[in-house]
Amino acid sequence: MMAAMAFSTAFTRLFGVRYPIALAPMGGSAGGALAAAVSRGGGLGLLGAGNGDPDWLAREVPLVASGTDAPWGIGFLTWAIDVGTVERALEYRPRAVMLSFGDPSPFVEPVRRAGAALILQVTDLEEARRAVDLGADVIVAQGTEAGGHGARHGRSTLPFVPLVVDLAAPVPVLAAGGIADGRGLAAALALGAAGAVIGTRFQATAEALVHPSIAKAIVEGCGQDTERNRVLDIARGSHWPSRYTARTLGHPYLERWRGRETELAADEQARQQYQDDVAREAVPPLPVWAGEGVDLITDVPPAADLVAALADQAEAALTRAGRN
Repeated sequence: MMAAMAFSTAFTRLFGVRYPIALAPMGGSAGGALAAAVSRGGGLGLLGAGNGDPDWLAREVPLVASGTDAPWGIGFLTWAIDVGTVERALEYRPRAVMLSFGDPSPFVEPVRRAGAALILQVTDLEEARRAVDLGADVIVAQGTEAGGHGARHGRSTLPFVPLVVDLAAPVPVLAAGGIADGRGLAAALALGAAGAVIGTRFQATAEALVHPSIAKAIVEGCGQDTERNRVLDIARGSHWPSRYTARTLGHPYLERWRGRETELAADEQARQQYQDDVAREAVPPLPVWAGEGVDLITDVPPAADLVAALADQAEAALTRAGRN
């Protein structure tokens, strides 16, 4: 495969990367090997540190640090961390810290002091205004097509991204949600974004920290079978705030409890049954987080090759659009 041209956007210039592609810091599944591969491939690899578990970081950070000389970063679930979590992670000297879902204001100063770039993910205009006020270096505008968690009452990527681009200028904005091939990246750039944050597509790669059954489900999955819900968070005893739902592929518990979240939350026996079903492998170990672009995913390539392929596809799409 020929190497795609190097794209120049505010995002690529800020980080000195070849392509305007960032790995979504998917909790647990975006580990050190995957982040390193994305950075090696010319994008920005972001570790999915979730709640900042020290043992997880101690295991995964050396993998990214030894796996690439290129810039990389760490992403957290803002609602699940404290300042100490971020300060410990900053000791590893990431080039960027991405904060998603919750009030990022307590963490801005430590990130600034460490000299890391501050990336804030937003799911509505109020969050976007706050991100600008807090001085974000990069803002990620996440549409509801995204796999995994997002705003219960969010906006679709196509109308949301240009709104945030206009609101945040000159701060670079990355598009997120439903982007699973180079045409999606090209569309993001056409909307005025400086690049894209891509999640589900990178779960189906050789380096992703996912059970093989998850990658298989993503390759075989269909976008119309994805659904935003809280059922699976409640069933597995997760403490996600209720304003965030998660887009997943179908699941037996979703069929059983859809629309009965309050009842499930009060039913301790049902939640124990979920744990028992996981233990005996009657249901997957984790829900299959997947975005609406999942139909476009048909293989499980090495992540570095995927970065270049996405850039090639984006270049071809932009060239086609310029001829039409």
